[in-house]
Amino acid sequence: MSQSQTQTASRAAGRWRLQVVHRTTFHYSGPVRSSYNEARLTPENSTRQTTLRSKIEIEPAASAFAYRDYWGATVTAFDLHSPHSELVVTGTSIVEAGPDLAGHDRVGWNALAAREVRDQFGELLVPTPLTAMDDDVVAEARAAIGDARPHEAGALLCRFVRERMEYLSGATNVKTNAMQAWTKGKGVCQDISHVTVGLMRALGLPARYVSGYLHPRKDAAVGDPVTGESHAWVEWWDGGWNAFDPTNSVEIGTRHVTLGRGRDYGDVPPFKGLFSGPNSEGHTVTVEVTRLA
Repeated sequence: MSQSQTQTASRAAGRWRLQVVHRTTFHYSGPVRSSYNEARLTPENSTRQTTLRSKIEIEPAASAFAYRDYWGATVTAFDLHSPHSELVVTGTSIVEAGPDLAGHDRVGWNALAAREVRDQFGELLVPTPLTAMDDDVVAEARAAIGDARPHEAGALLCRFVRERMEYLSGATNVKTNAMQAWTKGKGVCQDISHVTVGLMRALGLPARYVSGYLHPRKDAAVGDPVTGESHAWVEWWDGGWNAFDPTNSVEIGTRHVTLGRGRDYGDVPPFKGLFSGPNSEGHTVTVEVTRLA
């Protein structure tokens, strides 16, 4: 298929073809003797997203192996045992993404309260240290959704949180929990998603935190690379999974690339590890997103 035919096919299917380059560079004050690392940089394949190509490059070179974690995300694990004062991990992926057109039969609140549902989704119905919300906030959220059925309630909760929280980079950090962010009234996508997931669970909706990327431009030109960043959103279950981006108050679609899911950020960080050696001098992260079709 020619390039023009490929672009036409992608547009006809309501999908974008995106290239994502995610580079993390760690700097150390001297040679590190050993390090053990995990990278979650491989996009998933699903009913709304197809990963056409994905690779992870490591400098200094290291042997790596991939596996699926408990929540289904692809993890690339590697360790280094030669001295290094810098570590660079680059994930490059090409993905076709669009809205999820797969439908499902929706259930009501009584079905969600049934024992078999609560047993199946037990881990996604209880609070975690990053998502727990105080009772007074839960009561306010309950009043906001009124008599809405679970499907409508999920979207209402997303908007409820966004109307009360300002997106402000630098207001929080990766260890900030949902109530701390809520009290500040400020945060980034991680915080807004943690608050939303916490409220959904408190009201009886099985909910999970999603890690991925967002192309920042709705009218992105083909072939124009732009600076992006890691992103987070939420999913809730009402007989099937629904996805929504509370930070931007939009449904998940052509600009979203999914990496993985879990109870909160702690289950799906793009990169984590430990090392033996001198102090870290910090790290830098860059994300470049290009619409290819």
